[in-house]
Amino acid sequence: MPQEYPSIQGGGSLILAWQIKNKRVLVVGGGEVLFNFGDQAPKYLLMARQVAAGRILNVLNADAKVIVVSPRDGLNSEVAYRIEKGQVDYVDRKFEPSDLNDVDMVLTAIDDSEASTQIWKLCKERKIAANIADVPQECDFYFGSVHRDGPLQIMVSTNGNGPKLASIIRKQIASNLPKNIGAAIQKVGLLRRKLRKLAPAPDEGPKRMQW
Repeated sequence: MPQEYPSIQGGGSLILAWQIKNKRVLVVGGGEVLFNFGDQAPKYLLMARQVAAGRILNVLNADAKVIVVSPRDGLNSEVAYRIEKGQVDYVDRKFEPSDLNDVDMVLTAIDDSEASTQIWKLCKERKIAANIADVPQECDFYFGSVHRDGPLQIMVSTNGNGPKLASIIRKQIASNLPKNIGAAIQKVGLLRRKLRKLAPAPDEGPKRMQW
C-alpha cells in the first residue's frame, strides 16, 4: 500500500505562537553574554552578545510582564533604558530562588554557567519553562530569528544549530515579501471580525476559516 501520509521527521521543535500577554517573565541577567566557541577557535569567535536586551524586547512585544534581576553594575545600556522608563520591574541584586515565585517563564542571560544550570534545575523542579542562554540542552524552547511587520510574524529556527544562519535565512524571506503585507493582514483581520458578527453560529465556523 503506498504511503498516504506525511513521513515523521524527528528532531524538530513544535513551533507555536505562544500567548504570554500579562504573564510574568523573569529575566536573570541584564548585561552581555560571552559566547565561547572553544579554546582552539579564533579570537573573533569569542563574542559578547546583548542577549538580555533582545530577550526582554521579545517578551515585551508579546505584552508580558517582565521582571529583571541583575546587579546594576554591568547593565547593558538598552536594559538600563527599559528600567529607567519603567517598561520592566527591576531588582538590583543577584538571583535568589524566591525570585521564581509566581513566574510563568524564566530567561537567563548570565556568564556564570554553574549559576545558570542551578537556575535551570530549580525551574525543572517547579515546572517553569526556561531558556538558558547558549546552553541548548538546558532550554525548553529556543528564540528563533523573527521578522515582524504589524500582525505578521515569521520565525526561522535552526533548533539551536546556527543562530546566525537563521538570521540570514530570515532576511532572505523578508526581502521577498510584498510591501505593506502587514497592513494588508490587518485589513483581513478586520474583515474576519466583521464576518464573525454576521455569522456567529458555531456551524458557520468553516465559512470564517476560509479567510
